[in-house]
Amino acid sequence: MKNKLSISKKIIAIAVIPVATLLIMLLLCGMNGITLFETKGNWIAFFRAVASVMLTTFALSINLNSGRFDFSIGSISLLSSVISASVCIHYNLSVGFMLVISIVVGIVLGCISGVLYVLVKLPPIIVSLGVALFYEGLAFAITKGYGVSFVANKNLTSFPSVGSYIGVIVVALVIMIVLFDYCKFGYEYKALLSGQKVSVNLGIHEIKNAIGCYAIAGGLMGVVGFISASNTGTIQMSLNFGSIAVMFTAFLPMFIGGFIGRFCNEKIGYMLGAVTTAFISLMYARLNVSSSVQQIVTALILVMFLIYLNNEQVITKMFVRRSRKENLE
Repeated sequence: MKNKLSISKKIIAIAVIPVATLLIMLLLCGMNGITLFETKGNWIAFFRAVASVMLTTFALSINLNSGRFDFSIGSISLLSSVISASVCIHYNLSVGFMLVISIVVGIVLGCISGVLYVLVKLPPIIVSLGVALFYEGLAFAITKGYGVSFVANKNLTSFPSVGSYIGVIVVALVIMIVLFDYCKFGYEYKALLSGQKVSVNLGIHEIKNAIGCYAIAGGLMGVVGFISASNTGTIQMSLNFGSIAVMFTAFLPMFIGGFIGRFCNEKIGYMLGAVTTAFISLMYARLNVSSSVQQIVTALILVMFLIYLNNEQVITKMFVRRSRKENLE
């Protein structure tokens, strides 16, 4: 009975944030006479947001959990999509080739970023800022500042669909779980998180693992760039750290996912964090909320959630005391 009770509590803890968010978003839309999921396009937009945010959250968390703040992931997304789209347009390749090329280029760009971090021996923030500027400039040079447009190319814009995005979500989630929870690389990654000096003394190659983390993050961001490009059929240029904005979409789902991950696999927690923020993003779109209001509301939600996490024990004790007092009465 205790085991069943603990399982039920875990299920509630895992589902409470996404379900509560969905109910609130449905209520807000209903109050304005709008249905949250009214058309097929709404479902596509929702699953596209889940896929993009989940992959970005994975990419950000891999290095951030190791103390490496990587500002370059947005520029990797940009440059990988520019290269893959340009190659496919020039050689008239299919959207499948565009996805594969984007992933491969993302991995290569991530490796370059990791090798530079290892070689120059500067703080990762400084290295990643330099890499971001370089990749943004390279994307600008390749397109001569005009970006890439293939709106009329029905082949390269044929990817967006509910099934395609669900496929990306499932495949990425399985790969991340297997790679970090059931492979040697993941065991070494966790060992380095627990105790770097001890792990290195035991023979774990810290440099190899760090470059691997950058490569995986790069591959994930290659898919993010592909999703964005194949959806709109255009790739706009970003300069002067404009690509960094992509990274900030992952902070709220990362913290939410980290909380949910206490009760399940951490990667599943990040996925549910992305689902939660996708509900909010869809609500913004359905109610035509301005971008400035969106940023303010999202920032407030993030701050409130961080306040809760920092005072979780105090808040929990308050509720426990109240429940005990009510039982005694």
